[in-house]
Amino acid sequence: MALGEAPAAVTVPARTPGTGLWSRPWVRFAARRTGRLLGSLWVLVTASFLMIHLIPGDPVRNSLGPTASAELVAARRAELGLDDPFLLQYWHFVQGLFTGDLGTSLSLRLPVYDVVTQRLPTTLALALLGFLVAVAIAVPLGVCMGVLTRRGHGRRTELGFTTTSVVLGLVPDFLLGVAFVYVFGVGLGWLPVAGNTTPSAYVLPVLSLAIGPAAVLARIVRVEMVAVLQADFVRTARAKRLPDRTVYLRHALPNALTASLTLGGLLLGSMVAGTVLVENVFAWPGLGSTIVSSILAKDYPLVQAIVLVYGAGVLLVNTAVDVALALLDPRSMIRED
Repeated sequence: MALGEAPAAVTVPARTPGTGLWSRPWVRFAARRTGRLLGSLWVLVTASFLMIHLIPGDPVRNSLGPTASAELVAARRAELGLDDPFLLQYWHFVQGLFTGDLGTSLSLRLPVYDVVTQRLPTTLALALLGFLVAVAIAVPLGVCMGVLTRRGHGRRTELGFTTTSVVLGLVPDFLLGVAFVYVFGVGLGWLPVAGNTTPSAYVLPVLSLAIGPAAVLARIVRVEMVAVLQADFVRTARAKRLPDRTVYLRHALPNALTASLTLGGLLLGSMVAGTVLVENVFAWPGLGSTIVSSILAKDYPLVQAIVLVYGAGVLLVNTAVDVALALLDPRSMIRED
């Protein structure tokens, strides 16, 4: 190269998108979500295993009481495998999760797996019905409030709706349950207040679970609906003189619900956990009442299993919400790359 001559430009070959399986957004998304779920499940399993080892003192002595003989305590420790090496206990615990051998309940003297599978359906029924009722209340109410309060209209309506929803969202579900028992069960005698033997017995516990989340979700739906109604595509739909029903239901509502779906999934997870207190208020024969009685009885194998069920349920719900969001808005997968 001669003196003073400009160096030749270096050309960098253009980067072409990959053509393999990993180049597909859905494959990367599924791999990330599966890895995150498996990692969270491993942490949950390890934490539940360590629960019985972090209890001060001898957990078997605590569960049997101070008057139990040393021979009975030794036999029960051998039955639970607490005399084995620590890593061997962990291996047996994980192995039992795949084989359905979760140990024996100290208080019920029944296999833990049988107790969980017997009472889990009633808890799931309560949580799912509560979630469906919450969505059935929140979505129409939030959409109506969004339409009525758009562009600064209905200031008093907005204030009343926001204040009421905040108050209802702050009231714990078990306090609502106690109030419902007093008013509709004891005072008026309209509905049963214990058990799940009749369809009417579902009304009060389901409403106790649903009202608070419905208030929170309705407030979010209203905010999203107001924002969507100001978007350009809604103005375009109005310029085409489409009916209001078509504009609200076909154009605005799906976009408003996309942002609300994440909160809905979190609410479902919280409602599954909220069944613990509601079941005890209404003497509901599910896992919520079982875990309270097992804690009082210091039945640690049963507590371990129920904690695993609740934790895994919340993780699966969150994963399902992520998948649903990706289906509704595929751009979310690309933004994570």
